Amino acid sequence: MNPQLRVYHPFVGPFDPCPPVFEKTFIVPPNVTMPFQVPNLPQFSPSEALKLGTLWPAYYSPYESRRC
Repeated sequence: MNPQLRVYHPFVGPFDPCPPVFEKTFIVPPNVTMPFQVPNLPQFSPSEALKLGTLWPAYYSPYESRRC
Protein backbone atom coordinates (compact mmCIF):
# COMPACT_ATOMS: atom_id res chain seq x y z
CA MET A 1 0.00 0.00 0.00
CA ASN A 2 1.15 3.53 -0.74
CA PRO A 3 2.36 5.26 2.48
CA GLN A 4 1.22 8.62 1.06
CA LEU A 5 -2.38 7.44 0.72
CA ARG A 6 -4.72 8.45 3.55
CA VAL A 7 -8.25 7.19 4.19
CA TYR A 8 -11.12 8.83 6.04
CA HIS A 9 -14.73 7.95 6.71
CA PRO A 10 -17.17 10.82 6.04
CA PHE A 11 -20.43 11.25 7.87
CA VAL A 12 -23.33 9.49 6.16
CA GLY A 13 -26.67 11.01 7.15
CA PRO A 14 -29.89 9.04 7.17
CA PHE A 15 -31.59 11.54 4.81
CA ASP A 16 -28.79 12.03 2.23
CA PRO A 17 -30.30 11.97 -1.29
CA CYS A 18 -27.16 10.45 -2.85
CA PRO A 19 -25.83 6.91 -2.42
CA PRO A 20 -23.53 6.77 0.60
CA VAL A 21 -19.75 6.78 0.24
CA PHE A 22 -18.33 5.08 3.31
CA GLU A 23 -14.61 5.53 2.61
CA LYS A 24 -12.71 8.30 0.79
CA THR A 25 -8.99 8.51 0.03
CA PHE A 26 -6.51 11.29 -0.68
CA ILE A 27 -2.76 11.63 -1.26
CA VAL A 28 -0.47 13.55 1.10
CA PRO A 29 2.57 14.83 -0.85
CA PRO A 30 5.96 14.02 0.69
CA ASN A 31 6.94 17.68 1.04
CA VAL A 32 4.12 18.10 3.60
CA THR A 33 5.56 15.52 5.98
CA MET A 34 9.19 16.72 5.59
CA PRO A 35 9.35 20.32 6.84
CA PHE A 36 12.84 20.99 5.47
CA GLN A 37 15.35 19.28 3.23
CA VAL A 38 17.89 17.44 5.34
CA PRO A 39 21.51 17.33 4.12
CA ASN A 40 22.97 14.29 2.34
CA LEU A 41 19.71 12.82 1.05
CA PRO A 42 20.19 10.01 -1.48
CA GLN A 43 19.80 11.13 -5.10
CA PHE A 44 18.56 9.64 -8.35
CA SER A 45 20.91 9.58 -11.32
CA PRO A 46 20.54 12.70 -13.54
CA SER A 47 18.69 10.84 -16.31
CA GLU A 48 16.37 9.13 -13.83
CA ALA A 49 15.74 12.45 -12.04
CA LEU A 50 14.68 14.08 -15.30
CA LYS A 51 12.30 11.22 -16.01
CA LEU A 52 10.77 11.21 -12.50
CA GLY A 53 10.70 14.99 -11.97
CA THR A 54 12.77 15.17 -8.78
CA LEU A 55 16.36 14.59 -7.76
CA TRP A 56 15.58 13.05 -4.36
CA PRO A 57 13.71 9.75 -3.87
CA ALA A 58 12.27 11.06 -0.57
CA TYR A 59 10.34 13.73 -2.53
CA TYR A 60 9.11 11.42 -5.29
CA SER A 61 5.36 10.86 -5.43
CA PRO A 62 4.13 8.75 -8.36
CA TYR A 63 0.82 9.52 -9.98
CA GLU A 64 -1.33 6.43 -10.20
CA SER A 65 -4.54 6.78 -12.18
CA ARG A 66 -7.60 5.26 -10.54
CA ARG A 67 -9.24 4.56 -13.90
CA CYS A 68 -9.15 1.06 -15.32
